[in-house]
Amino acid sequence: MATISTVPTRRRSSERLLLAGTLAGPVFFASAVTQMLTREGYDITRHPISQLATGPLGWIQITTFVLAGLGAIALAVGLRRALTEGTGRRVLPIFVGIFGAGLVAAGVFTMDPEYGFPVGTPDGPVDEMSWHSIAHSAAAAAAFTALAIAAIVLAIRHIRRRAALLAVLNGLAALILLMPMSPSHMSIQIAVNGLVAFTWTTVVALSLRRSSWSA
Repeated sequence: MATISTVPTRRRSSERLLLAGTLAGPVFFASAVTQMLTREGYDITRHPISQLATGPLGWIQITTFVLAGLGAIALAVGLRRALTEGTGRRVLPIFVGIFGAGLVAAGVFTMDPEYGFPVGTPDGPVDEMSWHSIAHSAAAAAAFTALAIAAIVLAIRHIRRRAALLAVLNGLAALILLMPMSPSHMSIQIAVNGLVAFTWTTVVALSLRRSSWSA
């Protein structure tokens, strides 16, 4: 009886993990877009989303990063439980987990104020990056690279299952995430990368939840 009763309990736990993974992206962008529209002096063409974590209201974006990262880690655990066979079943959760951990670290270690944001900051780059700004950049780079690798692994998994469209979409997501940063359009490119990354995690989480419901 004990063994039988653990099955629905484990299933409910997995569904909660996947729900957290599903919500990570929408919560992140709802918070970020709201701040972009309401915080004085913010300009998406000049300031990356991460810069919202600076200033008196920076705690909002810091919290957003941490919550989104924990959601991605929850997705990684859900993936580990759901994928019992096939290509990438072991490495895919690892790279998604690295993405989540990178987001948490990017929240804990903030960028330097620059280019006039927050209001009162000199209108130009900092003379020398602080250690926490360097840590932030490294964490973000590691996070997006890890998710790109996860997308490549999932593309290979779909190729072997002859799901051509899904393979192409995952390959495209990986290509966007791995593109070198353009100094003149960096803040826009970072926003696009975030949109691609969180769309990917949301779609993967929803797909796994749908599979578990139909099982």
